[in-house]
Amino acid sequence: MSRDTDLYIAAGVRTPFTKVDGALARRDAIGLSVPVTRAMADVATPDLIVWGAVAPNLAYSNIAREIQLDAGLDPTTPSVSTVMACSTSMAAVFEAAGQLGHGGLDLAMCGGVESMSRVQIGLTQGLSDWLRRVTQARDMETRARLVSQLSLSDVGLFIPSVKNRVTGKSMGQHCEEMAKTWAIAREPQDEIAISSHMRAVDAQSRGFFDDLVLGVDDISTDAFPRPSSSIEKLAKLKPAFDRKSGRGTLTAGNSSPLTDGAAGVWVATAAGLDRLPDALPRVRLLDWEMAAVDLRTEGLLMAPAYAIPRLLARHDMTYDDVALWEIHELSLIHI
Repeated sequence: MSRDTDLYIAAGVRTPFTKVDGALARRDAIGLSVPVTRAMADVATPDLIVWGAVAPNLAYSNIAREIQLDAGLDPTTPSVSTVMACSTSMAAVFEAAGQLGHGGLDLAMCGGVESMSRVQIGLTQGLSDWLRRVTQARDMETRARLVSQLSLSDVGLFIPSVKNRVTGKSMGQHCEEMAKTWAIAREPQDEIAISSHMRAVDAQSRGFFDDLVLGVDDISTDAFPRPSSSIEKLAKLKPAFDRKSGRGTLTAGNSSPLTDGAAGVWVATAAGLDRLPDALPRVRLLDWEMAAVDLRTEGLLMAPAYAIPRLLARHDMTYDDVALWEIHELSLIHI
């Protein structure tokens, strides 16, 4: 990537992250996002809003616009929705970065949200088609004929699941396959999980998140870090995604939970950065890389293995030149 405008990421805020049907279950994706966007708008007025969610809602298509209006933000600000599975908020950052520095756009409010407690159940396609024809019928005779044509096979509900449409497998199941392919044992997964977990517990106790987490509904801390956890307790958990082969390694202790929460960050040019408080933490966004794999023939989460070498080669860097990595289906580096 070559461009004349320097770009930066500056800290925003987020809600606490809580478990499904937990403390924030009554809020849908818009309800979770509104407090975040309002708090950020109190800091600065964005020129662009890019927001996303993976779980769709039948009541609207552009969730960024709905959040913007419900939050009382300037309705003349362009707002764009995006989705890229669990990398949605990263994609929002990259989409905004590609537009900043042009047409007077210098400061973007970006983020992502998920309310797994409020995933909407729909109708099967056959029943949806039938209802649409019934409501569009102009006379009772046509409606009566359509009623007689309704097939019992069309009657039903569509219940969304956390699975890929093409493969019919969840991310956890795909990850199990990767672990087997690369012979990654259960023990190192548990060790990484408990290390990460205890770092989160320590950061929570030191107040590291105090200026990052926005209290919502009298909840101000994440629900998942547990000081009482241990490597011994993780070792006792049963496999969550491969319960039959005896070779399953992913458990509730070393896998990501289904979560309710929303988070936002600022993406800015140098001119946009000047509109934010000096004390706000910021880093320069030097470059980014996106990749995809054929999930039918290789691991679903292997994209970083392709993206990272391309990114490093473009800057004549090695893996060891990077001090901190943040990786999830896309790669984002802090140097």
